[in-house]
Amino acid sequence: MGEDAESLAAAVEHVLTRIPGPLRVGAPLGLGKPHRLLNALYRRIAREPARELVICTALSLDVPEASGALERRFLEPFVRRHFGADFERLDYVVDQGRDRLPANVRVEEFYLRSGSMLGSRQAQRTYTSLNYTHVARALVDRGVNCIVHRVALSPDGARISLSSNPDVTLDAVDAFARAKRPRPLLVAEVDPELPFLGGVAAVEREWFDLVVAPPAPHGKLFGVPRQAVGDADYATGFLASALVRDGGTLQVGIGALSDALCHALVLRRTDNATWRRVLRALDPDIEHHSAVLASGGFDDLPQGLYGCSEMISEGFRVLVERGVLRRRVVDDEALMQRAADGTASPADLDRIERDGEFLHGAFYLGSHELYRWLREFGASGRTGIGMRRISEVNELYGNNETLERLQRRDSRFFNTCMLATALGAATSDGLEDGRVVSGVGGQYNFVAMAHALHDGRSVLMLRATRDAGGKTASNVRWSYGHTTIPRHLRDVYVSEYGIADVRGASDEECVHAMVSIADALFASGVLEEARAAGKVARNARLAQPVRQNTPDELRRRLAPFRSDGTLPDYPLGSDFDPVEQRIVRALTRLKRATPTRSGQLRTLAAAWLGGARADAAVLARMQLDRPRGLREQTQARLLSHALSFETGLPRHE
Repeated sequence: MGEDAESLAAAVEHVLTRIPGPLRVGAPLGLGKPHRLLNALYRRIAREPARELVICTALSLDVPEASGALERRFLEPFVRRHFGADFERLDYVVDQGRDRLPANVRVEEFYLRSGSMLGSRQAQRTYTSLNYTHVARALVDRGVNCIVHRVALSPDGARISLSSNPDVTLDAVDAFARAKRPRPLLVAEVDPELPFLGGVAAVEREWFDLVVAPPAPHGKLFGVPRQAVGDADYATGFLASALVRDGGTLQVGIGALSDALCHALVLRRTDNATWRRVLRALDPDIEHHSAVLASGGFDDLPQGLYGCSEMISEGFRVLVERGVLRRRVVDDEALMQRAADGTASPADLDRIERDGEFLHGAFYLGSHELYRWLREFGASGRTGIGMRRISEVNELYGNNETLERLQRRDSRFFNTCMLATALGAATSDGLEDGRVVSGVGGQYNFVAMAHALHDGRSVLMLRATRDAGGKTASNVRWSYGHTTIPRHLRDVYVSEYGIADVRGASDEECVHAMVSIADALFASGVLEEARAAGKVARNARLAQPVRQNTPDELRRRLAPFRSDGTLPDYPLGSDFDPVEQRIVRALTRLKRATPTRSGQLRTLAAAWLGGARADAAVLARMQLDRPRGLREQTQARLLSHALSFETGLPRHE
C-alpha cells in the first residue's frame, strides 16, 4: 500500500502487472481525471490489441474546436493563451469524437460534454444513463478493477486531497466493501496546480495503492471559458431569483441561465432597489405573484444562504465574495435542531460561526480565477467550504436524514432543461431520436429531493425558444419523445417570460401556466393541441399578456439596464479581453445569420455591398488587417459587417 512510482511509464507497468487481464478503469469526471496517466495507459493498451481497456467516467474535458475559418482565427490564439501550451488533451476523447477508438478500447460515460458527441456512434452506443448517485454502484456492477484520480499533495507530503472530486471515489470504495468485492487498485496522479482542500476530501497518503508525481511541465488546470449572458438568460435568472427565501439553501446548475441567477442574487443583496426595478420591468405585478409570495421574497437576504450543490461553479465564488452565501451549518443534529427551534445558546451560535460551513459541493469546475480562489481559501486554513461525497450532497437518504433536513431548510434547486411540455415534463439530456446531448447527472436527484423536503422547491429554467436549422423553434411543446423529469414531478418552471408554478396543479391548470411562459409565436399552437386532446376547455383562449412574450418586447424592457451596466455581458468576469468580446458577439451574429445556404448568400451579399467600416483592433486580432486574396478579404468584410450592427457605424454606399 502507498507505493510511489517514479514516472508515468513505471506507473503503467505497475498497473498492468497488478491487473494482468482486462483493465476496467474508473476515472472521476471533470478536473479529477488524470490526463497524463490516462493517456499513458490508453497508448500502451492501443499497442496491445489482445488486451481490453474499459474506461468508466463522465465529462471528459477537451479544448473547444473551431467549426469554420473565422472561428479558427479567433479560437487558436485564445486556446493557446487560455489553456496553455502544456495542456494535455485526452487521446481517447479525440479518437472517440472521430469514431476511431481501437477495437479493444471502450469508453462508458454517464455524462457527456453538452452536444459534443452527438455525431459519435461510439459515444452514443456506450453512453450509460445513470443518476449521479448510482455511479458508485455501477462501478461495482461493471467490474472496475482500477480507479485513477488526480490529487493534490499536502505541503508535508503526508496527506492527499481528492480536491476537485471526492464525489464518487469515496462512495465507490465503500460500495465495493458492501458488495464484498475486492477493492480496486487506487492510483493517484499528483498535480501541484490542484488546490489542497481538507475535511472529507483529504485522506492519508497510504489510502492510495500507488502515487505518481509526473515531472514538469505541469499544464494549467482546465479553465472553462465564461459565457456571455443574453437577454433571455437575464430575464429568466432575475425572475428565478425572486423564488429564493432568506435563510434558505441554494443549489445551482451550470450555464448562462445559472450565471444570470447568481448575478441577480448578488444584486438582490447589494443593490436591492435596482434588483426590484429589473423585476418590475420584466413583470409589473411580480410583487403579487403567487409563487413568489408562497416560496420566495424581496428582501436583501439579511440571514444569507447555505449552498449545497453537486458542482461548485463560478457563481458560488461570487456569491461567497458578495455575502450572499454565509449561513453556516454544522454536522451536529442536536445543535442544528436547537438553532432551528430558536433555543440555541450564545455558545451554540458561536460554535456554528466558528466551525460551520456555508458551502458544500461534490466537485468543482470553472475558471482559473475560481481555482486561485479555492487554492487561497484552502491554504488560509479558514473554514466555510467543504467538499463532500455525492451521496451526501445529492440525497437525503442513506446518511443522517434528520440532520440534512435541518441543514437544508427552504431549499431551492435551480437547474436548466432544454424543453418542457405543456403537461409539465422536462427534457434535459437527450433528443427524441435517442441520441444523448449530455446526461441526467444530478438533476433527477435534486428534483426528487425538492419533493421530499416539505419546504423545498425544484425550479427548472429554460429559454422559451431556440434556433434550429435556420428556424426558430419553441422549447415549450405539447409533447416530446424523450423525458428526463416526468410530469408527476413537475414543480416550478421559469422562462424569460414568467414563472409557472405547476406543483400539484391539474393538467388544465398546468397547460395554462406553461403556455403563459411560452413565446407568443408558438403559444396558441400549444394551446390548440391541448384543446384537441381534451386537456383544456373548448373555448380556452390565450391570456392577453402572453401576446407580449416576444424577444423585441423583452429587449425593450431590459435595454435601460443593459445601457447603464446593471446587466453586463459577462457578469461573473470574462476570459476574453474587450476586443475578443466584440469578436465573440460578431461571430455569434454571423452564425445565427448563416445556418442555411440562402442565409449564407444573403449575408455574403450584404457584407460585400454594404461597405461596413472596418474595426482596426478587431481585424488585427483576427490577422485580417492586411487580407491576402479573395478568401481573406471576404472574411474581413463578413466580420466588419457583423460588427456594424453592434457599433452603429455607418455603411458606405
